[in-house]
Amino acid sequence: MQANEFKYKIKALRVLENEHHYIRYMMNEWFQYVLKFENGDVYSRLEGMMVIKEIREKLKAFRTPLKKHQEKEEKYFFPMLGVYIGYEQGPILSIEEEHGEIDAYIDHFLHHSEQVSTEMDITAMHDMVKDVMEAYEVLMVHMVKEEAVLFDMAEKMLKKIDEEVLLEQVNTLIVD
Repeated sequence: MQANEFKYKIKALRVLENEHHYIRYMMNEWFQYVLKFENGDVYSRLEGMMVIKEIREKLKAFRTPLKKHQEKEEKYFFPMLGVYIGYEQGPILSIEEEHGEIDAYIDHFLHHSEQVSTEMDITAMHDMVKDVMEAYEVLMVHMVKEEAVLFDMAEKMLKKIDEEVLLEQVNTLIVD
């Protein structure tokens, strides 16, 4: 399967799948800066401050599409699929909890990186960036689980009327 091909036949799932492609693209933009810390390519406090500044800017731009995508899933997709597989426990509940975990890692980094200064040492900066690394790892696994578990279930279970309603609900932009 090539990057521009869709796995799912249901159009609403294609919308969500396409958003996953876009989210991964945006993640890679800020992850390149995270890797500078992980690979030991940051040698001075000033370099660290500049890299953290880049991560902050990329993450701020990333948050809006991510939140809009999560809201679509939580408001429309999860409840509709939950009618078929249950909502109070199982895969939907754990996937939904991961949304909060991802948001917490990003918010924690953004909060603690507001006051980065030349007084902060590289080790402290590196520790701060670990939150973003965790967000990246959880989000990558999260999207794979959504696609491999929830999207596959939806593809098999949703009725035609549900497909049409869901498409109408999720067919909105996640970018401004």
